[in-house]
Amino acid sequence: MTDSPIIIRHLNHWFGKGEASKQALFDISLSIAPGSLTVLMGPSGSGKTTVLTLMGCLREVMDGSILLLGEELHGAGPKRLEALRREVGFIFQAHNLHESLTARQNVMMGLEVHGRGNAQARQRAIEHMLALLGLEHRIDYLPGSLSGGQKQRVAIARALVSGPKIIFADEPTAALDKESGLQVVTLLKALGRERGTTTVMVTHDNRIVDLADRILVMEEGRLISDTKTVQKPAIV
Repeated sequence: MTDSPIIIRHLNHWFGKGEASKQALFDISLSIAPGSLTVLMGPSGSGKTTVLTLMGCLREVMDGSILLLGEELHGAGPKRLEALRREVGFIFQAHNLHESLTARQNVMMGLEVHGRGNAQARQRAIEHMLALLGLEHRIDYLPGSLSGGQKQRVAIARALVSGPKIIFADEPTAALDKESGLQVVTLLKALGRERGTTTVMVTHDNRIVDLADRILVMEEGRLISDTKTVQKPAIV
């Protein structure tokens, strides 16, 4: 047995059928360490988002193996995949907020999906998470009254509030300024250190690469580089 929350072996993937079929991933194999922040980089079309969505049970595994939290995804049925999706959190470049709900209510949805905590505990968790992301004074605002960066931070709070074991993030800092982006990634690092939360992030943002524990680089559907970084000591 291994404690790796994600193990990929000989993963291949195609888009399209028949003569229109095109291979998007070629023999990807890797293991992700628990509590780590792993960054996937590479040019557009390199396959990094495809890998992320396969790990996150948003696509069916066609060929090869993915073990997610000890569960094999290849051949897993829709109900099992749905249950596994409830164990992880997703952050996307598009915030996907409900425009008719306040920041508090949007984040509440992240708890209702998982069915965790009583009403008081949920409210405390929501307020705490929004405060961590600098939104304590915007908690009852509708998305129409928030900036693009604030909307993205609400979406991040929604993904994190349930305390998922794994976070899958696709360009989560693209809509954020440098300070807000670093704030979000620092929070993800802290969750890994304090709660053992594992984060896998697709990004083009070189500003946050220094915070990663590991950098995976993809090109034309292949993993071409795998680097474990040496974390610099904090300046005190």
